[in-house]
Amino acid sequence: MANRQGRPGAVRKNSKGPKVGSGGQGRQALQGRGPTPKAEDRDYHPAGKRKAAADRAAARPGGQRVAGQQRPARRAKSTDESEIVAGRNSVVEALRARIPATALYIALKLEMDDRVREAIALAGRRGIPLMEITRPELDRLTGDDNVSQGIALKVPPYEYAHPLELLDTVERTKAVPLLVAVDGITDPRNLGAIIRSVAAFGGQGVIVPQRRSVGLTASAWKTSAGAAARVPVAMAPNLTQTLKSLKERGLFVIGLDGGGDTPLPGLELASGPLVVVVGSEGKGLSRLVTETCDAVVSIPISATTESLNAGIAASVALYEISKLRAPKS
Repeated sequence: MANRQGRPGAVRKNSKGPKVGSGGQGRQALQGRGPTPKAEDRDYHPAGKRKAAADRAAARPGGQRVAGQQRPARRAKSTDESEIVAGRNSVVEALRARIPATALYIALKLEMDDRVREAIALAGRRGIPLMEITRPELDRLTGDDNVSQGIALKVPPYEYAHPLELLDTVERTKAVPLLVAVDGITDPRNLGAIIRSVAAFGGQGVIVPQRRSVGLTASAWKTSAGAAARVPVAMAPNLTQTLKSLKERGLFVIGLDGGGDTPLPGLELASGPLVVVVGSEGKGLSRLVTETCDAVVSIPISATTESLNAGIAASVALYEISKLRAPKS
């Protein structure tokens, strides 16, 4: 049966004669090889190649190699951590505040308005390069085909203040401190809205945790409508410890939570030095932060509404606090 079907590509061996057991097959091939050489002794192994290169370097004049000396660690490749601030209002506000910038991008054939002209003029006076690029290139740069409005600014990574340094700055102005801390806010649009509300209602700064929270990204810049250029943002290595340190400096800490036992209207603590803590969009305030608060404040809302967005809750609370702080006529 010459055309007998078999496995595709398989080779059928037809051995004749008596077969021996398989117990000794391959054993001889393993004899005499000895122990496996170390990695650095194998010239084809990366470790062996590194050793050979080091030996060659040591053979050069003045290149004596000390036994056991390790090669210096290779520096990590530098990465561009710049942020892109997009949108006409955000770009103009950033330039007005003299935020450090490395390039201003303008879409080709962009219809000019007062904001674009001002941005170009401000960038020119500061020596910031003006780059004209196509709209698709600008959209790829900003990551959104609607956010740029034909203009974007490249800025270096945001330099966060330390929370206690932020408080020192506020106290030097003789103002009553009003700070907002965010606890686990992960949506940059919420952070941007909170920064905008702080600027609108007399706050002096925002504190973000170093972990499990969004930082001042380009999206947060955009949502803040330029307020991030006027409101300093500090970063707390540990939010709970930072709140305790602020309490030691005389500030009261209040947390916003729908289940809080202190109503926001007529809040007695509003007139004093204050830190308002806004919880995350889903879980709210963390347990440790809640335990650190002097009061957990709730905003009265309709029973048909389950909760408020974090950015909206901060805005409502700051508005009420600003009313309570206003001089009585």
